[in-house]
Amino acid sequence: MAAGPTRPPRPRKEPQPLVIPRSAAEEQRLKLERLMRNPDKTVPIPEKLNEWAPRPPPEFVRDVMGSSAGAGSGEFHVYRHLRRREYQRQDFMDAMAEKQKLDEEYQKKLEKNKMVAEKQTAKRRKKRQKLKEKKLLAKKNKVEQKNEDAAADSDHSPKQQTSEDETSEEEEKDDGKEPNFVMKR
Repeated sequence: MAAGPTRPPRPRKEPQPLVIPRSAAEEQRLKLERLMRNPDKTVPIPEKLNEWAPRPPPEFVRDVMGSSAGAGSGEFHVYRHLRRREYQRQDFMDAMAEKQKLDEEYQKKLEKNKMVAEKQTAKRRKKRQKLKEKKLLAKKNKVEQKNEDAAADSDHSPKQQTSEDETSEEEEKDDGKEPNFVMKR
């Protein structure tokens, strides 16, 4: 034997105990533990399988069965396979037509529900807008009433006028625009 460079011994893996899962949950737990041992390793995620589709009919048929008598005994099996394939193709086309019909009905139903929801939202939006306008109108009337009262009272005493003007300014500030207190940090 030739004395070549010696390789360092390979590190031995610790033998993993054989664990037999007793339930589906335990099996899933074991799979997750195995995945989490090496989080850098990519996890294969299977893609969605394509739907089965029948083989398209041939463009050129070489063995055309005639109606003449004397067909061999093997011709029945060829006919049987062709017939089975054609029935599968027709069933597939029927299933696809049914699926397409159900999809169209579903889309129509979604559209109808969307229209109903939009109509209801518009109705509620209109109602909210009316309430908002009523509140603004009531607020304006209240301010005008105070101004009229202040003008009527100003003829009687000038001292009261200044105090009422100050209170009306304070009320305007209390409408939520500025806080009337200061919080310390």
